[in-house]
Amino acid sequence: MAFSLPPWGWWPLAWIGLGLLALTLEGLGPRRRLLAGAAFGAGQFVVGLWWMKEFNAIGSVLVMALETSAMVGAAWAVSSRRSLLATPAALVLAESVRGHVPFGGLPMAGVALGQVGGPMGQAARVGGALLVLGLAAAAGCGLGAAVRRRWLSAAILLGIAVAGTVAGFVAPDGGDSARVVRMAVVQGGGRRGFRAVDSDPQGVFDAHVQASLSIRRPVDLVLWPEDVIDTDLPIAEAAEAKTLTALALRTGAPIVAGVVEDAGPKRFRNAAVVWSSDGQIVDRYDKVHRVPFGEYVPGRSLIEKVADLSVIPRDAVPGRGPGVVLGRLGVVISYEVYFADRARAAANAGGRVLLVPTNAASFKTSQVPTTEVAAARLRAIETGRDVAQAAPTGYGALIDHRGRVDARTTLGRRQVVRGVLHERTGRTLYSRTGDWPVLLLAALGLLSAWRSRPRRRRSPSP
Repeated sequence: MAFSLPPWGWWPLAWIGLGLLALTLEGLGPRRRLLAGAAFGAGQFVVGLWWMKEFNAIGSVLVMALETSAMVGAAWAVSSRRSLLATPAALVLAESVRGHVPFGGLPMAGVALGQVGGPMGQAARVGGALLVLGLAAAAGCGLGAAVRRRWLSAAILLGIAVAGTVAGFVAPDGGDSARVVRMAVVQGGGRRGFRAVDSDPQGVFDAHVQASLSIRRPVDLVLWPEDVIDTDLPIAEAAEAKTLTALALRTGAPIVAGVVEDAGPKRFRNAAVVWSSDGQIVDRYDKVHRVPFGEYVPGRSLIEKVADLSVIPRDAVPGRGPGVVLGRLGVVISYEVYFADRARAAANAGGRVLLVPTNAASFKTSQVPTTEVAAARLRAIETGRDVAQAAPTGYGALIDHRGRVDARTTLGRRQVVRGVLHERTGRTLYSRTGDWPVLLLAALGLLSAWRSRPRRRRSPSP
């Protein structure tokens, strides 16, 4: 299961892993189902979230254990006599819980992030990442049923997997292209694997300025990454704003750049700020979904009494509303790309393309940058929008509305990626409905599996 996820992305392995889980759960009592779920969850999340150990060993163990508990819950909920039929539904419900709690959830290391590279990824435009997970589980359980020679169950499960996959290819994909946007995605490059408190803000800013000087007209939009401008002043008063004004005038195009600005002694704002082609600051979007224990500390006043919070000295001020700038550009900042509701809100509020300014420079390996690209691909398919992503050291990428990566930068290299995005005004089924239809089907499927358990026969009275 773990190696179906980024950065490996061997997506067929998920079908095998999920099928083996269902077969393992057959005939087990509640206690052993809990153990089986714990083993499976540890295999998925210890590997899938291994990057966390770079920041805090104890915290990473706690998070891995918490995420594993979702698989424990799913395994417990599966009727041992109907495990092949119940496992897909239980996994969908568990993934929904994992994506919402605690502190807004952690969808990273989810099955759909690996499946986006396979044929089932296209089903995201019908039912989002949860449907993609459900179809992968149905395929795996269907193969398991075939191994057990339970042909009716195999036919039902594999039929669901095939039908859902086909639906993804024929469903509306957010068509109705309005115009073409000639994009320039800027990556300043540099070293990787350092914490924010150890960074060189001026050096990061200068690197992106130098990279941007290579941009030649014609260009319609320039995207800088998250947090490449760090100022203790309001951005309009900062010296960096004048440099962006000059760059906008030079390129003749609007520039969207990531700005972190002070909002008091213990607070800051993380925003995507827009300079117009004539050099004026004309719009901004402040990040809504903050990173817990990264951009803010839940219950700080209590935790700081027992833990050193010097690495996270300030809390981000949350923004409000959908991420749309200039009335037509959807924005999801960094961590928000893992949450389908942020991308859906931007697209439904008028975003015709999606911009993802992010910052993954703190991670030594390619695991998180690759995962971010996979998440951006999912959001592209779900919303039917082309996506541009920019990161200080990578990956920057241009992704079409079907989740295909048209261009991607090299980690650590100073680079500008040029390409074309299409503004799109149509809506996918998932843009209209969200997750509730899939959740309803999963709940009904799990309930049906429980109700159809064979009853024990009572011994005849003497």
